[in-house]
Amino acid sequence: MLDSALDEDDLTGPDDDEGGDELYEHHRIIVDRGQDLLRIDKFLQHRLRNTSRNKIQEAIRASAVAVNGVAVKPNYRIKPQDLITITLPEPPREGKIVPEEMPLDIRYEDSELLIVNKPAGLVVHPAYGHWQGTLVNGLAHYLANLPTGRNGEIRPGLVHRIDKDTSGLLVIGKTEFAMTHLSNQFFHHTIQRTYLALVWGTPPGPTGTIRGHLGRSLRDRKVQAVYPDGEQGKHAVTHYEVLESFGPVTLVRCVLETGRTHQIRAHMQYLGHPLFSDATYGGDRIRVGQNTGAYRDLVEHAFQLMPRQALHARSLGFVHPVSADNVYFAAELPADFAAVLDLWRTWVAKN
Repeated sequence: MLDSALDEDDLTGPDDDEGGDELYEHHRIIVDRGQDLLRIDKFLQHRLRNTSRNKIQEAIRASAVAVNGVAVKPNYRIKPQDLITITLPEPPREGKIVPEEMPLDIRYEDSELLIVNKPAGLVVHPAYGHWQGTLVNGLAHYLANLPTGRNGEIRPGLVHRIDKDTSGLLVIGKTEFAMTHLSNQFFHHTIQRTYLALVWGTPPGPTGTIRGHLGRSLRDRKVQAVYPDGEQGKHAVTHYEVLESFGPVTLVRCVLETGRTHQIRAHMQYLGHPLFSDATYGGDRIRVGQNTGAYRDLVEHAFQLMPRQALHARSLGFVHPVSADNVYFAAELPADFAAVLDLWRTWVAKN
């Protein structure tokens, strides 16, 4: 017998808007007092009925299975009242996808992973209204002969995501081990992620931290709301640093401590500084300055240059699953973002 509990605060998934941008599943199991001694891989195979023993063994090899907070080996025998935690990549979804050949801006690739620079406007994964033409369709074609791409799995290699109209870097796992290892790093918040964002107004201080649970808005289920008292939603923390001020708008660097859906967009709106040109969170209208004359023309021109939220996933840093080296990747600003910054710099120089 076993007495188990799934800690739902530790379970994230792409169809749960309160989950987040990190695609993993996390289980927390308390072993019953009457449980017989049993190898942990066999125990978990029985406990997690939809998870293969091979997948469990890969998780153990990736140090993603811990007992009482300590990573264990496959031959560990569970004991009554042991607290077992396991982090796994998100399971494949039912159904098939059509592999599609498409240009992929691959910034790095080896036998375990690849780094993709996603352009704004590209949907990451299939969903209602976007069954084709997504990054996953392209990955299904590119990774067709790898384990994570067989049988038309819905998310070959993905361990996190970014919004359709956000540009920037994604890491893709090419093996089960790499996916598990990376998922474990995302769960423990050891992945270093920085974003560049252009926001309305000037945030308080040169640096700051925004803390506030994020969950679906009660008024609009398509957006995330901040619940500062933690009465609902999930724990979320965003750190920011002011890089360049243009008066009405400010370029900031954001560092994610957690990875929730729309985290930066919702947190900055909550702070009173929504992202420039972000229609979902109120940044697609003049928020600072008079809505008249040459200034209005400037802002409207900037909106035309960048008709999407001014957010770019600038960098990723993590421990390589096999070499154990600390690796770091960065992507330059895309043309639309750079053009808007140049427009504001020119405006500042003239005023």
